[in-house]
Amino acid sequence: MTRALTILLWVFAVLYVAALALFLIGTYGWFGQEQDPLAGVFLLPLGLPWNLMTGALPEAPRLWAALLAPVLNIVLLVALRGWFARRR
Repeated sequence: MTRALTILLWVFAVLYVAALALFLIGTYGWFGQEQDPLAGVFLLPLGLPWNLMTGALPEAPRLWAALLAPVLNIVLLVALRGWFARRR
């Protein structure tokens, strides 16, 4: 089980880094890309269910909460992997 969680953790981390890179490229127009208001759309499913709880926040912290929500899922995967490793 720890091997599967390790693979899942790495896949999730790579997807998060890719989605974050796409967000930054689309938001700031890096590499000649046009600025796109939907640049962060790939971050939303990676941050579920925490993104659903950010709706009550003001505008400025809501952006940071949406950007960092996938990190909570990564932390939970690391904790779950550690729990299964100790159980073994």
